[in-house]
Amino acid sequence: MALSNKTGVFICHCGTNIAGALDVHKVVDASRALPGVAYAADYKYLCSEPGQQLILDAIKEHGLKRIVIASCSPRMHEITFRKMLKKSNINEYLLEIANIREQASWVHTDFDKATEKAIDLVRMAVAKVGKSEPLKAQAIPITKRALVIGGGIAGIQAALDIADAGHEVVLVERECSIGGRMVMLDKTFPTLDCSACISTPKMVDVSAHPNITLMTSSEVEEVQGYIGNFKVKVRKKATYVNHDICTGCGLCEEKCPFKVESDFDRGLSKRPAIYKLFPQAVPAKPVIDKDACVKLKTGKCGVCLKICPLNCIDYEDEDKTVELDIGAIVVATGYKPAKWQSMYNEYGAGRFEDVIDGLQFERLVNASGPTEGKIKRPSDGKEPETVVIVKCVGSRDPKKGHAYCSRACCMYAAKHAHQILEKLPGGRVFIFYIDIRTPGKGYEEFYDNTRKDGAVYVRGRISRIFREGDTLVCQGEDSLLGRQVRINADLVVLETAMEPAEGSADVLNMLGCAKNDDGWAQEAHPKLRPVETQVGGVFLAGVCQGPKDIPDTVAQASASAAKVIGLLNKDEMETSPMIAAVAADKCSGCGACEPICPYTAITLEKTPDREPGTGKKIERSVANVNAGLCQGCGACTVACRTGAIDLLGFRNTQILQEVDALWQ
Repeated sequence: MALSNKTGVFICHCGTNIAGALDVHKVVDASRALPGVAYAADYKYLCSEPGQQLILDAIKEHGLKRIVIASCSPRMHEITFRKMLKKSNINEYLLEIANIREQASWVHTDFDKATEKAIDLVRMAVAKVGKSEPLKAQAIPITKRALVIGGGIAGIQAALDIADAGHEVVLVERECSIGGRMVMLDKTFPTLDCSACISTPKMVDVSAHPNITLMTSSEVEEVQGYIGNFKVKVRKKATYVNHDICTGCGLCEEKCPFKVESDFDRGLSKRPAIYKLFPQAVPAKPVIDKDACVKLKTGKCGVCLKICPLNCIDYEDEDKTVELDIGAIVVATGYKPAKWQSMYNEYGAGRFEDVIDGLQFERLVNASGPTEGKIKRPSDGKEPETVVIVKCVGSRDPKKGHAYCSRACCMYAAKHAHQILEKLPGGRVFIFYIDIRTPGKGYEEFYDNTRKDGAVYVRGRISRIFREGDTLVCQGEDSLLGRQVRINADLVVLETAMEPAEGSADVLNMLGCAKNDDGWAQEAHPKLRPVETQVGGVFLAGVCQGPKDIPDTVAQASASAAKVIGLLNKDEMETSPMIAAVAADKCSGCGACEPICPYTAITLEKTPDREPGTGKKIERSVANVNAGLCQGCGACTVACRTGAIDLLGFRNTQILQEVDALWQ
């Protein structure tokens, strides 16, 4: 039996967002005259509890069968109104949102034309909902295990929160220890707490937690499946040390005769070919750098094998692939500092040893760093008397670097200035800046104290750094005084931009997650879904989404963990029924839809059939849609040459009905 087209139309004022730019009452009057409309009304905030109750009462009183709500974007509140319809006798998918805010009131300054356009949008929505059909969500089981990609402070926090809730977690880190960038720091602003004192206990908690499986020296290679049912392949790289029996005594590290630059110390010290990332590493067991080990490259040496009392060294070790069943994924891939050397030739492009970046300074000032916390020039080991700090190196510079602000640089600069003035009595610090941004709790006070300590802030950019005798000459501009500035510095610290971490793009592509123009992971909605992605079951934590400081990183990690816990607490979940549907009798099996699907939701499967004319039993290929993977993007419907694929909720008949209504 055909459904009644008894449609109710409700127009939202959205405060003055809509009502201030078009005539809401005129839209209501026009709606009442549309075919199939049995009731029309307006309200100031339809998404509010009174607004939703107004709709429910009208459904009951007027026997409405379909609903059109003219309001803001469906991305904002379509789910809200669908949940509302569950309280009525109307199928939640017999709802259409006419976006008269973003598509009318926000984009037009002409009151009458905006009103006219809003009426057209409502007319189209009424026509489309008249062809809508009831849809029913499917239920899929959920694997109660989470995967966290990245072992920095974001990944650590997310893993601990999920594990503390009683769920299994696999934490994958590409380095040989967890800890990320935070363990490289000396202190954290604004409280100047010891960074290691905060992060290393959490690292130990991860290694000791019964619900966490820690996989270091590992990378995610392949992800298939869908929310609640991911199939993940992780490649565990060869470490050439048997960690099952190694006690981390350190003898092999002491006796290794071959040294290379330490990545952890940012090239300011050397480490052996067999090494732990840093003394407090977790796991506290060494690995062999195959690119630096003479034994692995030439077959000679073997000192570590000879010295090891437990015979832990295994030169025949190979990469292994582990397959995991996962219910939810947290991406916490972090960041890397911008390579300023390739951006700013005028700063020496890496030619001057005493021009360093902020992370190198962190290693210099760190008690466990190469100088044991003493601030010394890398070139000659002398204490600097004058230090110049340059902010926004690679940030807020679309010509040479990135247009975005890296958010934490202002505070890092203030912290570094404080540390210099504290450790070098009589020292001088000059900070070149564009603007001062201190948005966090206690940040403005910290900045003020740095100025009171004696740091001199110079508003302007450094245009050139060059060597003159034993000093570095920093030539720039003081834009407040309107004059050129020339400072002879012993050490220059560049506060560089944050960039997406190496390999993060590969991870996001593997997961099917979107990136913005700068390569950061794109959230589903910046306000309402800030830790979710458009891929169901994949969440974001920390700097992989964009530059942020440690408090914001930890907060977002816990928010992602909360989303994961909410998902894993269910035995099964509903999936959206607004997905592609294949009419098997029309499908030619050409396969054009399969490669175009961005979510790998379509596969060709053999289906029994009969040969036309002869009736002979045959098998033919027919496209099949995985309901868990399909996100309803509609790309396949365009590619289908025979018109066999339709998108439920957006069938061709519905779209054509909308188009026809526009010309009525």
